[in-house]
Amino acid sequence: MSVFENDTSAQLLDQVNQALASKTPLRIQGSGSKGFLGRPVEGELLDTRSHRGIVSYDPTELVVSVRAGTPLAELEAALDAAGQMLPCEPPHFGPGATVGGMIATGLSGPRRPWSGSVRDFVLGTRIITGQGKHLRFGGEVMKNVAGYDLSRLMAGSFGCLGVLTEVSLKVLPKPRLCSSLRLEIDQELALLKLADWGQQPIPISAASHDGQALHLRLEGGEGSVKAARERIGGEDLDAGYWNDLREQRLAFFADARPLWRLSLPNNTPVLALPGEQLMDWAGAQRWLKSDADAEMIRGIAREVGGHAQCYTLGVTDSPFQPLPEPLLRYHRQLKAALDPQGIFNPGHLYSEV
Repeated sequence: MSVFENDTSAQLLDQVNQALASKTPLRIQGSGSKGFLGRPVEGELLDTRSHRGIVSYDPTELVVSVRAGTPLAELEAALDAAGQMLPCEPPHFGPGATVGGMIATGLSGPRRPWSGSVRDFVLGTRIITGQGKHLRFGGEVMKNVAGYDLSRLMAGSFGCLGVLTEVSLKVLPKPRLCSSLRLEIDQELALLKLADWGQQPIPISAASHDGQALHLRLEGGEGSVKAARERIGGEDLDAGYWNDLREQRLAFFADARPLWRLSLPNNTPVLALPGEQLMDWAGAQRWLKSDADAEMIRGIAREVGGHAQCYTLGVTDSPFQPLPEPLLRYHRQLKAALDPQGIFNPGHLYSEV
């Protein structure tokens, strides 16, 4: 259980109802550790951090329910004590990162292509809606998930659809053995090898290339990890590399140029991108440090079926790649249905929503 528990859902609901009555926009925020993502929001601060604590946790059922303002580090510590983990390996970007911020941004770490995203592990939620009601969606077991799943829709919504107060998550046991290695091969060969290994029973759980070498993490049973390690070769890599990659503490991220995140199909070859790049997610996610024009970067991503997001404030008025009109229409309709007065983080994702 949480060291410090506090249910302030009634106060949060009251603040939302007051905002609805006065038509006052709300800026929903936890610690603000991911506040550099998206468009700036103007509005009255709704701070979720007072609403915290692990509501229920049964390690035998692999399910935890936790309030949105709970520090992410606190949840991870409770899971670790039971030999379990959040499989999506979410980044913190700051010591006060909250569970609500993890869900709102929907960001996952290096393990994502092999384990799944934040959204994949959301079982149910409690949400304060734009009608001023505190409702529960979904459940606490996978079989309850059916039909239109509003709970998972909250992952990556950046607080634009409602105030998340509680979430139930599927968790998994920690792997029995973890081994990290480094191979000095170029990016093109690395992508070819990763494509080949992906068709074989090799327990890879992370793969990145920093421009100099391929970094791999192997996780699983002792026999499978050791066999894969002997087959692949390479030299030992400090396991801390993956935390530094996840939290953007590697030297690559210290470059003063704007940071871009490119999401690409996993079979995308090496791209001629303007600037320095680092491959993550076996090449499906590529970090780019570049002064190039936003439309140029997005054009390159779009040509191969991907998209680009700017992680540096002030570079572009549209940090997220602009939506085509049909998709934008769906976003507007969804926003209107769940937040009819448009008070929740207005314009945070797109100026039109």
